[in-house]
Amino acid sequence: MARVFIIAEAGVNHNGSLDLALQLVDAAKASGADAVKFQTFKADQLATRSAHKAAYQERTTAESETQFEMLQRLELDTAAHRRIIKHCGESGIQFLSSPFDIRSVDLLDSLDVSLYKAPSGEITNFPFLRRLAQKGRPIILSTGMSTLGEVEEAVQVLRDAGARQLTLLHCVTEYPAPYGEVNLRAMQTLKFAFGLPVGYSDHTPGIEISIAATALGAEVIEKHFTLDRSLPGPDHAASLEPDELKEMVTAIRNVEAALGSGIKAPAPCEVPNISVARKSIVAAKPLPAGHKLCEEDLEIKRPGDGLASKFIPALLGRTLRASVDRDAVIRWDHLA
Repeated sequence: MARVFIIAEAGVNHNGSLDLALQLVDAAKASGADAVKFQTFKADQLATRSAHKAAYQERTTAESETQFEMLQRLELDTAAHRRIIKHCGESGIQFLSSPFDIRSVDLLDSLDVSLYKAPSGEITNFPFLRRLAQKGRPIILSTGMSTLGEVEEAVQVLRDAGARQLTLLHCVTEYPAPYGEVNLRAMQTLKFAFGLPVGYSDHTPGIEISIAATALGAEVIEKHFTLDRSLPGPDHAASLEPDELKEMVTAIRNVEAALGSGIKAPAPCEVPNISVARKSIVAAKPLPAGHKLCEEDLEIKRPGDGLASKFIPALLGRTLRASVDRDAVIRWDHLA
């Protein structure tokens, strides 16, 4: 199995602060994640001034603030992008960002970002998807809020526009997502339907669903994180804190190591225990030379370095060439 690609989703948890964004990079690197992901958008390209906020955003931001105003406050300009990318390079973690409009796709292209993450909300935005595909880079597409038919349409648009490396992420676009509505098996449905690599963008509380997704074959895991869940902002409350992110990464690495090759055979660590845990045919009592073996002469006991019980029929009626003590392991060379 390929190594799971773990994306630490900083998103907009920088609250518009470059300093906080850089601290998020450091926390993502310390967790062991492969990449840290931000969001690239211009408010005036993303939403109208009258667009309403989602219910979770209403709960976590000022009531008087519109979605447009919230987005304006959370924008990262080109200079901030350059500084964050530079810091990622210095820190040894991959920079990613989700563009939310065509100009933002072009900005990330100009910054030579090597991989695109398309957000769930853009899956029906075909001009956006075409521009993304035309850049010729690998694309990870989140599929939150989508039917299988909508995913099929998006995949076709991307392929027709030139996308060649495409990964699909199952996702439930709610913050936090209720466990009972996660429908994690839909990730496997995506793999079966499209024959593409799949993964999971996790908005549930805690880390267990990301771990379960890994066990079900996710090749990419994305999870929101923050420096402090109590910070003001739309996504902090549904995000992991740094210690939790690190715990999730460690657990995912343990699970992917445990999945193995699928070949059923003794693990190397088991081999020395075979003779200890299994049993062999032994003498039930002292047996003299020339004795013809019967069932009452034989028992099955540890150790397991002799003949297995399946050979009992082959021993019955055979004659011993030498005497055998009680509990001695019966071997072929004991027989005449």
